[in-house]
Amino acid sequence: MEEVALSPKIHSLDEVRKLVGTDLGDSPFIRVTQEMISTFADATGDHQWIHVDLERAAAGPFGGAIAHGYLILSLIPELLNQVLVVEQPGVRINYGLNRVRFITPVRAGEEVRLSAVVGSVDAVGDAWQISLDVTMQLRNSEKPACVAQVLYRWYPA
Repeated sequence: MEEVALSPKIHSLDEVRKLVGTDLGDSPFIRVTQEMISTFADATGDHQWIHVDLERAAAGPFGGAIAHGYLILSLIPELLNQVLVVEQPGVRINYGLNRVRFITPVRAGEEVRLSAVVGSVDAVGDAWQISLDVTMQLRNSEKPACVAQVLYRWYPA
């Protein structure tokens, strides 16, 4: 994926602290394919028919196979890197989630993108904890696919 032209580039901790409350904008859309869904099912062992049995899913409540909610969550790091570029050396790790809601199912072939707002940046020992309010938008839908508050720990070099 290409970097979004207006992505904030972070060079220091002072810069990330200044982003609290900032809407980072939207990532490009990414298509959620049946191949992605099936690969995720294999990786997690979650082969529920609504994800992988195309014939049965077509007759199901969503009119086709849908992505796992956790697959949609797993796209957050890649898409977040499209709206926030961190250039300072160090280690950034996923620390967890405070809340997650799967609002609208994502059918195979549909597209999602991320929008994010920096919620908080707090010192935690020798690291910084960054909270982001993330929305996984679904193309051509008024309701999002998913909303989540995600936490990262940043250990500067």
